[in-house]
Amino acid sequence: MAVERTPEVSRLQLQLQTGIDEDNKPIVKNRSFSNVKADAADEDVHAVAQSLAGLQQHPLLTVRRIDTSALDEVI
Repeated sequence: MAVERTPEVSRLQLQLQTGIDEDNKPIVKNRSFSNVKADAADEDVHAVAQSLAGLQQHPLLTVRRIDTSALDEVI
């Protein structure tokens, strides 16, 4: 059985450190930006993430790209 992957949408997620808890562990908050083009280059998405991080009050920990795709059986 052959399966074909069709990219649908992507989402950009920034993980920001908003503080430190009583156990000295970082408090992390996520900021998500939807409607990223599925065919956008990873380098371009990362560059946008860095620009958006510069507008945030808290320091950036991680950049994530979350892709959603459809898997269809090829007959």
